[in-house]
Parts: sequence; C-alpha cells; structure tokens
Amino acid sequence: MRSESEIVGLVGFSSMYVRPGDCLAALGVGDLPILATSLLTNLMESASLCVFGDFLENGESSRLTMIGIEVLDSVAIGSEVRASATCTDLSGRELTFICDVFQGDREIARAEMKRAVVERVSFLARTAAQSIMGHTPH
Repeated sequence: MRSESEIVGLVGFSSMYVRPGDCLAALGVGDLPILATSLLTNLMESASLCVFGDFLENGESSRLTMIGIEVLDSVAIGSEVRASATCTDLSGRELTFICDVFQGDREIARAEMKRAVVERVSFLARTAAQSIMGHTPH
C-alpha cells in the first residue's frame, strides 16, 4: 500500500439503477418495493474501492471492517443512485471513508466506513483454517 499522502483526500464514485430484484421485498428483508440498505452499502463499498485499487501492491486486497450507515430516504425501482467515497484517513493498513449516496440532488444515505488492506493468500488461508476449526475470522 502506498503512502497516506497519496491516498487521503481522494474520491471514488459508483452508480446503479434500481431494478426490481434490488428491493426489500425481492430480497426477503421487508415488503416494500424500495432499494435495500444492503445494496446502498454495496454501492458505497464499490465507490471506496475506486479510491485505492490502483494503490494496492500485487497480492493485496481489502475487506470491510466497519460501517456506520444512516439511511435518510428511500429509492424506488427504476431510479438511478450514485455514491461517493472520500478517503479521510490511512492508519497502518486501515482506510477510513466518508460516503454519501444521492438520487439526483436528494441525499439518500451517508456512512463512515473502514476497510482493512490484507495480503490475499494469507488472509484466505487463515479464513479457511478458522472455518475448518469452527471459528469465525477476525
């Protein structure tokens, strides 16, 4: 991973159109035909990956470690939403982002997110070993 001065302040973007299968009712987590919160999270994660993907070393990846999300409004099927993620801190191998989701000028959600940079092979090996032993990965 490259230095803090190269990453902090960078902004990534992501967008999506809400399809019928993206709504609460289709995913079985409610009965409303509105965009599911889990997909708001996915959209923000996608925007954060656009920030630092080019800064990872060969064999590195990242994973979500924390998200605090506030959903301010709902989005109907057929709408386009866009997310932005701004890197606000790099501490060791942990990145912090402030994220926003908008439909047009209307703010839909905001979040603080943390992602940990991991070495892909050793992380997956540790995860597999913990799964075999019946423990959850940290």
